[in-house]
Amino acid sequence: MSLHTPRLEICVATQRLSRWDGRRLLHEWPCSTSKFGLGTQPGSYKTPLGNFIVKEKHGDAAPCGTIFKSRQPVGLWQPGMDTQNDLVLTRILWLHGSQAHNANTYDRYIYIHGTNDEARIGRPASHGCIRLKNKDVIELFDLTPVGTPVWINE
Repeated sequence: MSLHTPRLEICVATQRLSRWDGRRLLHEWPCSTSKFGLGTQPGSYKTPLGNFIVKEKHGDAAPCGTIFKSRQPVGLWQPGMDTQNDLVLTRILWLHGSQAHNANTYDRYIYIHGTNDEARIGRPASHGCIRLKNKDVIELFDLTPVGTPVWINE
């Protein structure tokens, strides 16, 4: 990876997602990683660590609050509706692990996506994915091409 290749970094300790160009910080957003901790075990609902790429993007131009099931729009979530279920909203950036220990990330459906529980952004609350506020995931989606490197660290 070139020093000036745009990349995303997710810091679990600070619950922040940042977008970089070389050493220059371009954007930063609060995020939410897994409430179950860190790991790569299938079915664990844990957030994996290491190097990834954005393999696929879904939801371009979908209305804010679009509910996705299997990456297909199935409805529209509005504030005040259910926050008990971990819904995938607004946009999806699907991650693929670039290292042997996280190679199953794509098969585990680990995404960066919007959420119906924005009140918990900034602390671990997800089921393995990286959650963003819906307006933030729209901004990130528009700025991030497929193939963008992603680093998730403690």
